[in-house]
Amino acid sequence: MAIITDQDIDDLAVGAAVLGTGGGGDPYIGKLVAKAAIEKYGPVDLIALEDVPDGATVVACGAMGAPTILIEKIPSGDEGNLALESYEDHTGLNVDAIIPFEAGGINSMVPIILAAKKRVPVIDADGMGRAFPQLEMETFNVYGVPASPVAVADERGNRVLIETQDAAKAEWLARGVTIRMGGQAYIVNYGMDGRTTKRVSVPATMSLAIGIGRTLREAAAQHRNLVEALISYFSGTHYGYAKVITAGKIADVARKEQNGWSVGIATIEPFDPSKPKVKIRIQNENLVAEEEDGRVLAIVPDLITILDIDTAEAITTERLRYGQRVNVLAVRVPPIMRTPEALAVFGPSAFGLSQAYQPLGS
Repeated sequence: MAIITDQDIDDLAVGAAVLGTGGGGDPYIGKLVAKAAIEKYGPVDLIALEDVPDGATVVACGAMGAPTILIEKIPSGDEGNLALESYEDHTGLNVDAIIPFEAGGINSMVPIILAAKKRVPVIDADGMGRAFPQLEMETFNVYGVPASPVAVADERGNRVLIETQDAAKAEWLARGVTIRMGGQAYIVNYGMDGRTTKRVSVPATMSLAIGIGRTLREAAAQHRNLVEALISYFSGTHYGYAKVITAGKIADVARKEQNGWSVGIATIEPFDPSKPKVKIRIQNENLVAEEEDGRVLAIVPDLITILDIDTAEAITTERLRYGQRVNVLAVRVPPIMRTPEALAVFGPSAFGLSQAYQPLGS
């Protein structure tokens, strides 16, 4: 068990943006709220997945909605706590530990905010190993944990409790509530015991995100190649394989809000004029990168992250702009996310993509 420090939160914000694959919400805002929560309520412990007691009561939490909304709809910091109170009141349970439902973006910070006030640890794991746009796209769901009850709250104190037997239906209902709460809300769900948590979670993703941020910070201080340092770091983790699939200039961004998501296509014109343009399809997160002739360079569930060419920091989908100079990094997800059961829930076909999944590096 380790205490999450201010420096850890800074590094986590950088790393969570990389794992967010363009989505998950801008972690910078979450970073500020998380630091304020620790300052007010005290330090938060990060507990390894294998150290979670079997009988502990665990819940997942995070934000739901289109990332673009978060630019103007700033969280109050109390939304997650309101959702947690509703969950505990409804179930009669007293939560012992918090786990992120995804490791990317602001959702790496929401558990810290809740844990600080509740004075419980955050588990070093999550249910996505990255960011996905839909609530059912969790390893928790893949391996048998019910998504309901789902407690939803917003910055105005509105709360909704959803009960349904189907994770996809829970997503559909919670998405509708989120839209009516202004496009951004905070949820608590996927309650389980510690033994189950250890079986169904993607391990060590919070420390992975912190490690990404630390790697980039230290490489910058040592004037090393940032992307090479990042690829080397991934090679020593359970993700293993990472590579730059293209480098160039953002030539076009077509984006709109649709059904509570930010959807669109970003087009990248490579620096090397002999290479074809690359189009990246977006649904909150970057889903598939393919060349103009249709050749797939990377596809979900593998990570596709657009990095600023100078800082190697991730650019979230809502901040993509014409003319940005970027590297596009692809990272293979760990084995728990590549099983047939997992691919049925968050592989290409789950997003309506016709292309088959081929793991990076295979």
